[in-house]
Amino acid sequence: MDNKERLKLGNKIMCITIVLNVLLTIFKIGVGFIGGSTAIIADGLHSASDIITSIGVIVGMFLASKPRDEKHQYGHEKAESIAGFFLAAILILTGINIGFRSIKMIYLNHYQIPHIYTGIVAFISIIIKEYQFRITMNAAEKLSSNAMMSDAWHHRSDAFSSIAALIGIIGARLGYGFLDPLAGIIVSMIVVKVGIGLLLSSVDELMDGAIDQEKMKQIKKQIEMIEGIKSVTDFRGRKHGSKAFIDIKICVDPLISVYMGHNIGEKAEELILSQIKNAKEVIVHIDPCDNKKCDKICKK
Repeated sequence: MDNKERLKLGNKIMCITIVLNVLLTIFKIGVGFIGGSTAIIADGLHSASDIITSIGVIVGMFLASKPRDEKHQYGHEKAESIAGFFLAAILILTGINIGFRSIKMIYLNHYQIPHIYTGIVAFISIIIKEYQFRITMNAAEKLSSNAMMSDAWHHRSDAFSSIAALIGIIGARLGYGFLDPLAGIIVSMIVVKVGIGLLLSSVDELMDGAIDQEKMKQIKKQIEMIEGIKSVTDFRGRKHGSKAFIDIKICVDPLISVYMGHNIGEKAEELILSQIKNAKEVIVHIDPCDNKKCDKICKK
């Protein structure tokens, strides 16, 4: 999938989620105030933060789709990682804010019995947010986008918060008023936990974190089976936003022609590109390898 198709799909999903979140935010906060439910108001604020994060994803994907230039010779893919970092930070702050507001209500012993229709709103929100999670996560996996994955989990955490809000509303209407703000605390813990996980993932990408080592080992074994390759002396991969860069050193017979060595290197490159779909660039370094050196390497 080229950058234009990638951006088109990403924008399509983000626009759908933004429209739904605008409607949910207005609906939930309005009903929360009228119906007297702190949990639904907190849930509405969470949906409002989803709008900001979705816009952030669109900006990040747009910048990441730009071709490399003189100042950014490896491309702009890390713009998505930066967007994912800030979106995760917003998610954490949103969770902390929800928790603080709920704890304050319990401390002040200030409870309201929410109206029954606030529970209906919470139930509708669960269905819509789960739908948003699934379509966004599906697109994130197709595009290998950590920023979109952050946004997807933002939707899932919102679904969790709606579930907690629904439980709190039902409990409060049964006479346990503290359950409404208590649900807000549970929501905040879920949101913060998800946010921290996504933040660490974004940091890993920004620090050129390694690609899945088990997968790399499997690919290395396949490369070593290519005719003409005596051994693989080095095989490394690093994340670069939604893309990956791969470096490999292979040993070949020192007596073969440059042309033959080049062909062997191309076979290794093609194999890697077929196994790592988001690989942007594969650099194959070819070393001459005598039998003694190969035996020594293979024993390691």
